[in-house]
Amino acid sequence: MFIVQDLLTFIAQSPSPFHAARASERLLRDAGFAPLTWGQPWLLQPEKSYYTKVFGSSLFAFRIGEKSPRGLRIAAAHTDFPGFRVKPRAGEARDGYGMVNVEPYGGLILSSWLDRPLSLAGEIVLRGKDPFTPEPYLIDLARPILTIPRLAIHMNRDVNTQGEKLDRQTSLTPLASLLVKEKDDDFFLTKLAREIGHAPDDILSYDLTLYAAEPGCTLGFDSELISAPRLDNLAGVRACLDGLVDSGAAKGIQLVALFDHEEVGSRTKQGAASSLLSQLLSAVYRGLELDSDDLLADTVRGFLLSVDAAHALHPNYPDKADPTNRPRLGGGLAIKQAASQSYAGDAAAQAIVAELCRQHDIPCQTFANRSSIPGGATLGAIAAANLVMRGQDVGVPLLAMHAARETMAAADQEALTRLVQAFFSD
Repeated sequence: MFIVQDLLTFIAQSPSPFHAARASERLLRDAGFAPLTWGQPWLLQPEKSYYTKVFGSSLFAFRIGEKSPRGLRIAAAHTDFPGFRVKPRAGEARDGYGMVNVEPYGGLILSSWLDRPLSLAGEIVLRGKDPFTPEPYLIDLARPILTIPRLAIHMNRDVNTQGEKLDRQTSLTPLASLLVKEKDDDFFLTKLAREIGHAPDDILSYDLTLYAAEPGCTLGFDSELISAPRLDNLAGVRACLDGLVDSGAAKGIQLVALFDHEEVGSRTKQGAASSLLSQLLSAVYRGLELDSDDLLADTVRGFLLSVDAAHALHPNYPDKADPTNRPRLGGGLAIKQAASQSYAGDAAAQAIVAELCRQHDIPCQTFANRSSIPGGATLGAIAAANLVMRGQDVGVPLLAMHAARETMAAADQEALTRLVQAFFSD
């Protein structure tokens, strides 16, 4: 039960990727991990633990072995989630309503965001001492501010038979205010500035995320389920962090990599498709006075565990699942496989994870997409290809993946956390 409450608290603290990185930083500091500045030379010591943040929304943490730093194991997850991002010049006055111009981020289920109380969180960038040193300011309004109202059934009589046709520009603009001045397109920036105690002219730009304001909770007669926003992939982030912190003395290098921008393809400076992880490992090995040959040797022998969500068998749509690889909620973590290599893994990697689960009595299942329904992808295959390292994708099974609110089994989070701990400890 502690794992469940810790996860729900972590989700509440992480309404944006920036906040997820900050919540991760707080957890690591409390566990004795020392901060490092990205881009500066590091002098590292065995038996020590460190972390570094990159561009505010990606974070890397690692522990170095007590006797020998040789050997490399990496667990990776992502801090972002599908939703809406606020556009520049977002204020829009419509007939006395204050609307906020947004755009979808990632492959979200649009209708799941309708009629919900929504809030805003992310990074505002303020004017600094010169153009190249602006000042980032982390903000979470932490209360319901917006909603995307659905059209009444009287104006869409076929909604229950033909569904809703939602135009991404015209149907999904959130309502945020009732305007005193009917043509006040500056209302959004004015109110945003008021929230942080600055003048509107001080705000140069922002990276703001809409998020569902209702807190996560347990449900089920025995509280065996979790209903919460952002389970994909904050459940994976928290499992990686807990597994690293609780794994004890390191053998070689234990590393957790938390990337941003997985939901939009990972091809950014802080995404898994960048050279970020390779650069980080080079910095770690230099800090230990090891060379590129040492890094290459450890990479070849190393292993990457990609920790993301998996699709659970849906009780109302069993025909959407593969006939023989259909993980259910409460059956344990899922070992994900795809012939297309959209998930990291080969037969040897799958065998390694399955044997870890067997030896540590961790419940696990296998997941494969139904052949007629192409599934998604994740960062595992991307990161493993960049490093040329064997890896495997795993995750907790979810219902309603990419909805504003998702469902999972509490026991599966415990299984995933135990796997990461065993992965780092064995």
